[in-house]
Amino acid sequence: MEPRGLAQPIDLEIMKNLRLHLVTWNVGTASPPPDVTSLLQLSSQGPSMDMYVIGLQEVNSKIINFLSDLAFDDPWSIFFMTVFSPLGYIKLSSVRMQGLLLLVFVKHAHIPFIRDIHTHYTRTGLYGYWGNKGGVTIRMSLYGHMICFMNCHLPAHIENAEQRLDDFEKILEMQQFEDENVPNILDHDILFWFGDLNFRIADYGIHFVRESISNSRYNLLWEKDQLNMAKKKEAFLQEFIEGPLQFKPTYKFDLHSDVYDTRGQKTLFWFNGKKRKPAWTDRILWRVKNLSQHSSEDGDLSEGEQTISVTLNNYISHMSYGISDHKPVTGTFGLQIKPLFSTPLVTLNPEGEWNAAQDVLISYSTVSEFPSSTWDWIGLYQVTFRHVNDYVTYAWVKDDEISSSEDVTQVYISADEIPHAGGEFLLCYYSHNMQSIAGMSQPFQIQPSRRSAEKELAQENINGIEKPHSPKPYDEF
Repeated sequence: MEPRGLAQPIDLEIMKNLRLHLVTWNVGTASPPPDVTSLLQLSSQGPSMDMYVIGLQEVNSKIINFLSDLAFDDPWSIFFMTVFSPLGYIKLSSVRMQGLLLLVFVKHAHIPFIRDIHTHYTRTGLYGYWGNKGGVTIRMSLYGHMICFMNCHLPAHIENAEQRLDDFEKILEMQQFEDENVPNILDHDILFWFGDLNFRIADYGIHFVRESISNSRYNLLWEKDQLNMAKKKEAFLQEFIEGPLQFKPTYKFDLHSDVYDTRGQKTLFWFNGKKRKPAWTDRILWRVKNLSQHSSEDGDLSEGEQTISVTLNNYISHMSYGISDHKPVTGTFGLQIKPLFSTPLVTLNPEGEWNAAQDVLISYSTVSEFPSSTWDWIGLYQVTFRHVNDYVTYAWVKDDEISSSEDVTQVYISADEIPHAGGEFLLCYYSHNMQSIAGMSQPFQIQPSRRSAEKELAQENINGIEKPHSPKPYDEF
């Protein structure tokens, strides 16, 4: 992994190349697996990812689990935060609707350049009253460009292809955002659509499908894939792009196996029904808005100048994961983005040496257009923090202010709030109006307090003293 880097002023004339890794996985109510190194490509020798997007379906949503997850983070969120936080990523945002879960993790360096974060969800199960099916979205401004991620779970069964399309259209129509420039999902510069879309392979029988898969002749099945067929007929799908399906259909497998469904489906009177025909139910697609035309009409950019593009680097399934009857699918993308602003909204730094023996100072400055609020605060975090609420302590920017000039404002944190053990920390400015982090400091050291150092030395002395021999047991008894 590359060393952790934080936000620095950037050159507006240089395109940024960001790496995005996107996962979709129907986990079938299972618990997280012991290891996801290959799923997340954490052992890759190339540059590390800038952003991870995790879309899960059928997360355990039994009533006792769901109520617990409302009060606390769900096991899958905790699992991924535990994986990512030591690597310099934080959970930027998440949204949950029953079994649908969407998580976005981002490198520290990009956090101050991500704004306008909003989530949404649409139920389509039981005529729109039940959230077992539907879509959840997270949208954001990334270096000034509007990006939207949409995780869907659409109706099952081969005969429901039209219902799947109707539900997807409903999700697109229902999800409106309070933004006059980008009010609808399709108004975003880039839209990623993924999930258990449940499209099946039509017409061909199970034996032909399985034989084609066994011989790795996937191309024989592409033309009868219901999503491919729909893209040829439905105008609203034709702008969506998908990589080639050069991997085995990802459904339906026996658990903890790479063998397709061998168990009959239970039907009335306990007779076994037909085995499920394999299908590419788990998909990742994307859509890029025609920015060149839009920008040239406004006169901001010369005709044909491109400010954002998407490149698919790989699109694969992961056969080694067997906790559910679906295999996870990942897409690794390159995002080429021309930044539309060059500096964070807030720049902040710790003043002087920090330790728990004295009150400490923070200096910060903002750009002129920053929408500050009396509810803004500055959090102190360990460098391996998981999410915005994972702070050690915080200061209100107004209540704890001690000085202010045209350029710089200072706030303080009481010595009582500073960790005695010390360590490596950073500061984040949280904007109430934006509901996101507007600025982040470089990592810095807090020195251990004398009390902590003495306690540690005493513990070392105790550990170093040879323990007296225990009395020997009485042998004569």
